[in-house]
Amino acid sequence: MTRIIMTGCNGHMGRVITDIVNEDANAEIVAGVDVFTDVANDYPVFTNIADVNVEADAIIDFSSPKALESLLEYSVNTNTPLVLCTTGLSDEQLKKVDEASKKVAILRSANMSLGVNTLMKLLKVATEVLSDRGFDIEIVEQHHRRKLDAPSGTALALADTINEAADNKYKYTFDRSQRREPRDEKEIGISAVRGGTIVGVHDVIYAGTDEVIEIRHTAYSRAVFAKGSVDAAKFLAGKDAGMYDMSDVIA
Repeated sequence: MTRIIMTGCNGHMGRVITDIVNEDANAEIVAGVDVFTDVANDYPVFTNIADVNVEADAIIDFSSPKALESLLEYSVNTNTPLVLCTTGLSDEQLKKVDEASKKVAILRSANMSLGVNTLMKLLKVATEVLSDRGFDIEIVEQHHRRKLDAPSGTALALADTINEAADNKYKYTFDRSQRREPRDEKEIGISAVRGGTIVGVHDVIYAGTDEVIEIRHTAYSRAVFAKGSVDAAKFLAGKDAGMYDMSDVIA
């Protein structure tokens, strides 16, 4: 049984994770942390993680970058592994995460979906076969109209996976509107679509002469990210200090 502290427990993702863990015989949320406490929970909820007095095997964080410093301090002081799902961290905050990972196990990934991380493994194989055989590579991502950043962090992570498999020979192109020239064979085009309530769609296109390979991941609900974070917590429990990501979970 993996005992979990859920930070951001009363937010949207926190509620989804709570429901998933309630159906999981091998995991239990033993405490939550949230500034909003007017939600009924089956576990104690604290407004500050420093006040948590319940032992746990891992922390799942879907809160806010503002809470990072106290979260890292608690994780290190109590030697509780941390699954860090909060996005939008600054470069300075990322450095603090790296420093903390020298003292406690931390898992951080651009996308917590098991499917997306399996896709990354597939892209490594496809790129090793196709990148030197004249195939052009494009990434198209789609998200809901309220998403602030473009392209998505996942799209960039997919591009990085491809580039690493190709010895970093590619550059990224985000806009061709001001160009009137043929496509550079050493570029990866990355396009973003924003509209409606699309949870997340990522297409990777390998376009060769007379044949095209398309690999797609579609997220139909945010539950896929919640499920991945719970699997990550189970994996991280008891691990030595260090920086981990979802590729370690699905290895």
